[in-house]
Amino acid sequence: MRLHDIAFYAILFFLFGVLFASFKINLLIIIFCVFLASLIILSFGILNFPQKISFLKTNWIAGLLLFAIAGGFYYIQFSKTQAEDIKIIFDKKIVFEGLVVEYPKYGDSQDLIIKLSAPYNGNILLKTRPYPRYKYGDMIKFEGIIEEPKPANYADYLSKERIFGVSAFPKAELLARGRASIIKSTLFEIKENVLGMFQKTLSPSKAAFMAGITLGEQAEFSKEFKEKMKNSGTAHIVALSGYNITIVGLAVASIFGYFFRRRIVFILTILIVIGFVVMTGAEASVVRAAIMGGIVLLGQQIGRVHSMRNVIAVAALIMVLFNPKVLRFDIGFQLSFLALIGIIYLAPFIKKILKMKNEAGFLSWKKNFLETTSAQMAVAPLLIINFGSFNLTSFLANILILEAIPITMFLGFLMAAIGFIFMPFAIVIGWFAGLFLSYEFAIIDIFSKISIL
Repeated sequence: MRLHDIAFYAILFFLFGVLFASFKINLLIIIFCVFLASLIILSFGILNFPQKISFLKTNWIAGLLLFAIAGGFYYIQFSKTQAEDIKIIFDKKIVFEGLVVEYPKYGDSQDLIIKLSAPYNGNILLKTRPYPRYKYGDMIKFEGIIEEPKPANYADYLSKERIFGVSAFPKAELLARGRASIIKSTLFEIKENVLGMFQKTLSPSKAAFMAGITLGEQAEFSKEFKEKMKNSGTAHIVALSGYNITIVGLAVASIFGYFFRRRIVFILTILIVIGFVVMTGAEASVVRAAIMGGIVLLGQQIGRVHSMRNVIAVAALIMVLFNPKVLRFDIGFQLSFLALIGIIYLAPFIKKILKMKNEAGFLSWKKNFLETTSAQMAVAPLLIINFGSFNLTSFLANILILEAIPITMFLGFLMAAIGFIFMPFAIVIGWFAGLFLSYEFAIIDIFSKISIL
């Protein structure tokens, strides 16, 4: 087997091991199943069945299956270490202090992720009143009850986020500000300034939507608009994806390319993309896109041809090594990779079946049709399993709306950048952006009223 094939199968089997262990399958059972599967594959090699697979290849695959044991062991040890580090008193009124360690989610209330201070330890999700507004890096004193997350699926979801307790509306007192990372605080401040720029140049509803498609911020979305996006099958467009990373990366590379050498431009691009990922909350789709983009850029930098299959596998491995619970409990992670796999592998198949030519078509409709259709076909089973429904009209809705989203996002980033330099010009850009936003609102509204399951 070639080296890149060995790497791919090793990663694939490791991920399978992590997945099996996430279902709380005993490690001894995983070991037994792996050895049994290895023996079966070895027997295929001896019997030369199927004939297209060589004896040497079956030996390699049988040996690489051992990585599934490593994956299962890694998940179990990760969960064990997490549990050992937690020191929280549940279901009892206590006084506790903690640091806001992530960007708060604002709305009718505030959702804060709090890292508890000694004598306690661990992160909790805390809901408090909308005012006074707390910020990342605030040290706060609380008096209230911390509860264990329930039901089990909610607890699993929170543990994936390294959150092990919840508390609702305790008494709160601000002790100090600016107690966390200066870099992260600066990034969050830039984010707030960009959101403020949208609010200054666009109407409230359009500013909220622009914040969603550029920064993944949905705090200002009304319940009615969220329901419309869900019914029209367009909710994914406010989940940050590879396009955001592409825009940021290309902009940085274009700007710095005039002043620095290729290697320096590469380093600056990677650093700024990392900053963007952190600033926007490091959602699975963005992290995946950033990792894959970084790998591809590195391959270009060192002059190596990359295999997209291996790039996907390495991106998944990096995310799972950092947090193995995302593989099963993060639907954003699953949707992101399934959509990408659909675009890479299903799109050429659909193109061949429909006998479509290589031309992109007017306003790139063919390209958008292929990517949208293949991505949605890939994620449809997962959406049906998790949400119980899938709207067939979403194919057409997405084809129509995705024609405008890239331009809207570009205008949003441009408007924010120009706004810090010359506000009148930003208002002009905002007017053009508003035209595209109005079109997108119309598409969402129309298709939210049409349902073909």
